[in-house]
Amino acid sequence: MPSSFDSSLEKSAVDDRAVEPDLSADEAALRQLGYKQELRRTFTPLELFGVGFSIVGLFPSVASVLVYAIPNGGPSAMIWGWAVCTFGLVAISAAVAELGSAMPTSGGLYYWTFSFSSPRYKTILAWMVGYANTIGNLASVASVDWGFSLQLMAAITIGTDGAFVPTTGQTYGVYIATLLLHGTICGVAVKYIARLQPLIITLNILLALAVIIALPAATPNEFKNSAAYAFGGFDNLSGWPNGFAFFLSFLAPLWAVGAFDSSTHLSEEAKNANVAVPWALMCSTSIASILGWGIIISIVFNMGTDLEAILASDIGQPMAVILFNSLGRSGTLAVWIVVVIVQFTMGVDMLVVCSRQIYAFSRDGALPLSSVLRRVNPTTRTPIYAVWFAAFISALLGLLAFAGSNAIGAIFSLVIAGQYTAYSIPICARFLGQNSFKPGPFTLGRAGGPVATGAVLFMIFIMIVFFFPATPDPMPATMNYTVVVWGGTLALAAAYFYFPKYGGRHWFKGPVSTVTGGERNVGEEAAKEKD
Repeated sequence: MPSSFDSSLEKSAVDDRAVEPDLSADEAALRQLGYKQELRRTFTPLELFGVGFSIVGLFPSVASVLVYAIPNGGPSAMIWGWAVCTFGLVAISAAVAELGSAMPTSGGLYYWTFSFSSPRYKTILAWMVGYANTIGNLASVASVDWGFSLQLMAAITIGTDGAFVPTTGQTYGVYIATLLLHGTICGVAVKYIARLQPLIITLNILLALAVIIALPAATPNEFKNSAAYAFGGFDNLSGWPNGFAFFLSFLAPLWAVGAFDSSTHLSEEAKNANVAVPWALMCSTSIASILGWGIIISIVFNMGTDLEAILASDIGQPMAVILFNSLGRSGTLAVWIVVVIVQFTMGVDMLVVCSRQIYAFSRDGALPLSSVLRRVNPTTRTPIYAVWFAAFISALLGLLAFAGSNAIGAIFSLVIAGQYTAYSIPICARFLGQNSFKPGPFTLGRAGGPVATGAVLFMIFIMIVFFFPATPDPMPATMNYTVVVWGGTLALAAAYFYFPKYGGRHWFKGPVSTVTGGERNVGEEAAKEKD
């Protein structure tokens, strides 16, 4: 078995050590982190930004989660909730980007946790972060593809003038077909996925601008709202007190502009990774937050005041209903087809990112079936088994749909719970653990501590809020199953770690070096330098 890392993990990949002439700078930096180059470096900085921006999806993402914003305060919650969340989103993004610049590896969050935590706790913390990150990424795949399935069905309903109203079983069938198609694409066509990113960026921006400009121009007067209603109207349909309902509306911006670590999981496939990763991360978050706010303002001014009718429509997608009221059947279909296409590309990119995180975690032996999941196809140089594992687990998460709309809605808040758990621990460890952090090209300097503190406190607060059900006094069909799936996953992970004799604590030593043969192990090299 390859040797495990020691304290040398705490050193940045970008240091002053000599680079062998037959290695590129990226390969040498990765080797200093303890890994040999196995994946093909395909993504340029622009293409890496494209992946992050595509996963955000912007208008399609807003369309997917508008149903969670409208009943929790209506117009003012949608506008001001997005504005408030932008500060939290940028703070989290900056804190993660600083870590990604210092140590650009596909392992990302759990690797950083192990690197920065104190020796006593680093193994268990890395283990738990890895599992939280895994369930968060799997929920991301599930939520994006479920959103695509709903949007596709909404297009059919609009196209048939309401004659077709899909059942849960039919929607789930589309969902499974989507996962199969995405798995096939991600397994064999990563090079082409990378090349499509500039087109996807363009589509996303044009779609956002089209909505911001066209919606006000085309909306009939009966659906136009005043500035007083848009910025000050508060319609609470949830049953919760107004203040708490306002916080629940945060799910829309936080899910839409999430997946901060998407770029980090492609670090080993990116060129000039220690610069490209933080650049892609910060740009995708900032641009998406600004454009997203513009989209929300445009929607609020042109959606009318009958929010209950929007939510109760047979079309099944509030955003599609708003477009239908403004643009009519033909105009809505023209826009909605682009929405569906962009949402489909989001699913492809999210599955790529999720599979890379599973590959990296399995490479260090932490997941069941790691010996299989870490295998890389020698022809395509992609972790094909990790791709299909992610698709399979996402298919299982989709079964929540049969428990009701609130149950399947849990996969959206599960993304936040899983990822925020995984983000907050390495950010804390970077300041509280026993380490000598060496920043990469992107650094926050003295602002790092305050930014990280604000980001972590924000994430803790949001996680607590999103564990509550959508309405008070829930029944089984209206229960929020986020805490069940999130808590169950972490409980099983902890049990797996502490299981007598066979548990992870007996054999998991953290990130494992894949540097073999004539190459030097990171730990061995550090020891020689100390001598």
